[in-house]
Amino acid sequence: MEYKRIKVKASGQYEIIIGDGLIGSSADYIKEVTKAQNFAVITDDTVDSLYGEKVCGSLSAAGFNVCKFVFPHGEASKCSDTLLKIYSFLCLNHISRADCLVALGGGVVGDITGYAAATFLRGMDFVQIPTTLLAQVDSSVGGKTAIDLPEGKNLVGAFKQPKLVLCDTDTLDTLPEEFLIDGMGEVVKYGMIKSAPLFELLETRTLDNIKEIADNVIEQCVSIKRDVVEADEFDKGERMLLNFGHTLAHSIEQYYNYTGITHGKAVAAGMRMITGLAEKKGMAESGLCERLVSCLERYKLNVQVEPEVSQLGEACLNDKKRSGGSISVIICSDVGKSAAVKMPVDGFLKFLNE
Repeated sequence: MEYKRIKVKASGQYEIIIGDGLIGSSADYIKEVTKAQNFAVITDDTVDSLYGEKVCGSLSAAGFNVCKFVFPHGEASKCSDTLLKIYSFLCLNHISRADCLVALGGGVVGDITGYAAATFLRGMDFVQIPTTLLAQVDSSVGGKTAIDLPEGKNLVGAFKQPKLVLCDTDTLDTLPEEFLIDGMGEVVKYGMIKSAPLFELLETRTLDNIKEIADNVIEQCVSIKRDVVEADEFDKGERMLLNFGHTLAHSIEQYYNYTGITHGKAVAAGMRMITGLAEKKGMAESGLCERLVSCLERYKLNVQVEPEVSQLGEACLNDKKRSGGSISVIICSDVGKSAAVKMPVDGFLKFLNE
């Protein structure tokens, strides 16, 4: 079968392979990118029940030694306690720097497994097998890994590129609608920041039929991210654009203690809030926010949240895009056009309050 393949040339070079049926033959692709003989599969309880046996079985059938660590699903597990349990599991199973971790799951699994790979024994190989739309279009690509702190999301992490990313689109068929909605928040973001054609395509679809063009949508999003990561791997300039809507979104997620709203819905709310403010300030085309909201509604993403935008300012100051006395705010002036606007902290708070 002919799969879509996208090459990333960052500090580590690797491929993202997109198509159906990849999980069952995952070992065939993994053995091409690592010399490891021992594999530790890290996953959550939901994904394990669906795909754990398939991935472990594929690796075992290829002659590899496999162990598996399973933790409770959800953002609340992306914490130091789970990370320490992963480290202990790796020690108990005598995993060495010559071995390889496999992140099987959504964004939480990918983030925490990647961070474990970056830090255990000062670094080892890892492979991403994302099983949610959000992870396939965004979090599995680009090498950002992290855990959350009570004070904010993704505040402890490292840059660690995977050896391979396998995006099996069959996994989308087992996703509850809530997870498909979640992923579409990031898909809309890519259209807003970099691709008017992608956004226009999304304006012709709905949640009911978007899976029909999943390969195409994932390929477009990953290609955009690939280009941005290659230009700015370590998040000093252009890569900040990928965080459109995220500064407010992370504060919204913190407000709900990471359990009351999904990441994609928080991003959608953040994009709507920041675009509405930018339009009022004359920083965005008239009618842009209305167009964005109309697109979000097609994917059940026009979410109303409890906190007003003015209530989120203080929490935003822990955001990674803050540098000294200023913070970079991602503004879309029109569909497909975005920029990082640097504001002094007090100016940013005033911007939100107005």
